[in-house]
Amino acid sequence: MLMFIARRLGLMILTALALTFIVFFLTNLRPNLEKLARTEGSVRMSEEAVDEWIVQNGHGGSVFVRYGEWMGLMPGWVLTDEKGTVRGRCINATNTPETAPHYCGVLQGDWGFSTFFKKPVLDSLGEKLAATGWLMLAVMLVMVPASLLIGVLSGMREGSRTDRALSTFSIASTATPEYVSGVILVALLASPVVGLSPLLANWGWIEGKTLFLGTATSAIDDITFWNFTLPVMTIALYGIGYIARMTRASMTEVMTAQYIRTARLKGVSFGAVVVKHALRNALIAPFTVIMLQFPWLLNGVVIVETLFNYKGFGWTLVQAAGNNDINLLLGCSVVAVFVVLVTQLISDVGYVFLNPRIRLS
Repeated sequence: MLMFIARRLGLMILTALALTFIVFFLTNLRPNLEKLARTEGSVRMSEEAVDEWIVQNGHGGSVFVRYGEWMGLMPGWVLTDEKGTVRGRCINATNTPETAPHYCGVLQGDWGFSTFFKKPVLDSLGEKLAATGWLMLAVMLVMVPASLLIGVLSGMREGSRTDRALSTFSIASTATPEYVSGVILVALLASPVVGLSPLLANWGWIEGKTLFLGTATSAIDDITFWNFTLPVMTIALYGIGYIARMTRASMTEVMTAQYIRTARLKGVSFGAVVVKHALRNALIAPFTVIMLQFPWLLNGVVIVETLFNYKGFGWTLVQAAGNNDINLLLGCSVVAVFVVLVTQLISDVGYVFLNPRIRLS
């Protein structure tokens, strides 16, 4: 097991370097740098002025060298202009050229400065990741138990009326994108004009005009049932159907296995067969799908956070892309790559604990 984890960690490091280099290369293409120069400088800058700005801000030279500087694998760039002023990646308001460190990249905790938020990238991402973390936690607490329950109930009695009804619901929820289900939920539950809210208000069942809030902006400061339900339901509905279908397929396969038939012939009750024998083996495939929901939630909440104006990681990613904030985009990519690789490692290790018969070669 230790050798397996060590090999996977080595592969994770190589994969992380490759993926972050690709993102770094794409975000540092010449058009993006020119746009950044005109945004930070002046839209009327000449081509010569743009070229000078790019060089003076450390974006010139080989892309491999700049990637090494950004990662902190190589010493940060240092330039001296015609006036004798020394500037560099590691030189800032608190560091002089004499006291500045030689290495100041991602590995050293320096992720650059966000041109959109006007503060260090690491500080910006820390706040937004915390907000998205609460959203991810709420979604997982709703999505995982509901999807497993639906999948197990469907797979226990394949072809029954219950199976057909739950399978129809699962397919419909998975086939409905978040931007469609989100709009439908807002119209049904958070509109003072249409949906259920006007009826409930006329009957005196609710005090306000709407049953739920159509925006989650206030949830950044204070999460409540009223401002957090709709974004959680929007994300959970899409994931419930996918996990439920995988659970049903796995449960159906396990229920037809020979050892299940043997247990039933020995007189073991149907409930005991499901809980003690079938459920653990049936959870191997859904476990992988559940672990893959974490990177999907981190990057897939872009639509939902934008729709409900919830300023988390997805909203930050949209703002970084829309405002050509290169450092913030790179920071988001590092977080996304880290979450994907770690969840993959956890899912691989989890196989052994779910089914010890699996052999690692």
